[in-house]
Amino acid sequence: MTKRAESKYKIDRRLQVNLWGRAKSPINKREYGPGQHGQRRKKPSDYGVQLMAKQKLKGYYGNISEKQFRAYYAEAMRAKGDSSQNLIGILETRLDALIYRMKFVPTVFAARQFVNHGHVSVNGKRVTVPSLLIKVGDKIELRSKARDMGTVKEAIESPERDVPDYVEVDHGKFTGSLKRIPTLPDVPYPVQMEPNLVIEFYSR
Repeated sequence: MTKRAESKYKIDRRLQVNLWGRAKSPINKREYGPGQHGQRRKKPSDYGVQLMAKQKLKGYYGNISEKQFRAYYAEAMRAKGDSSQNLIGILETRLDALIYRMKFVPTVFAARQFVNHGHVSVNGKRVTVPSLLIKVGDKIELRSKARDMGTVKEAIESPERDVPDYVEVDHGKFTGSLKRIPTLPDVPYPVQMEPNLVIEFYSR
């Protein structure tokens, strides 16, 4: 097992949820946290509830760094409208998140690595920044060498996930685009996400 996979499974165990809804998640077998104190349960404080909401949202998108996640919060607060909805919109327009939504890769961690390795073009230009924020109508395309990769074919054919309706994708041409900025109810999270608690956490 790779260190990346181990890290992914640790997130599930630590948060005690099947964060990505995957059949291989260890939480499916043991619904408690890791370590000798993992089975102890106590009622969390308000701070603990907010912290857990933040950790779930950060972890879901590939364990985004605290510095970057706080920057997303600041951007969501500056924008007009509901701050929690703004935060979800920002996270869902990351390039790696959209590659995952389009089913070109099996996991969000694979999506980050996929972009890092230069397998993706945006509007005809090769991109290696997973956190690039995509605009509505931008054309995302897999580069020629990536189209024959086994992991890409497996992800496309997998029945584990569906492509959400705010994303347009042509698996035959290996292209896709963002149709609109999604709101929280639009996003197919396998577990309940509470961005309002994340906003409260940073607003303390």
